[in-house]
Amino acid sequence: MRALKRVLAVSALTVPLVIGCAGLASATEGLDASWGQGFFTANQHGAGVGANESSVSSDGVSHANFWIWSDDDGVTGSFTGSGATWNNG
Repeated sequence: MRALKRVLAVSALTVPLVIGCAGLASATEGLDASWGQGFFTANQHGAGVGANESSVSSDGVSHANFWIWSDDDGVTGSFTGSGATWNNG
């Protein structure tokens, strides 16, 4: 009787976990999320542009940010990017 109770208890805890993992695996197939923010300015002191962008999809993740500024002293800027991709096959 004790063995039967253990099997029932383990089954009751395992089934939701298995169903949840299966649902998570199928949910990532259509995964697609992105975010972006940008700005632009031009005035008597110069002109500049910049942006931040992030993306997550079933193929991978990426992030980038940059800015460019131009004034009487010349043009300056910066870029940073990172990402990872994976094989879903």
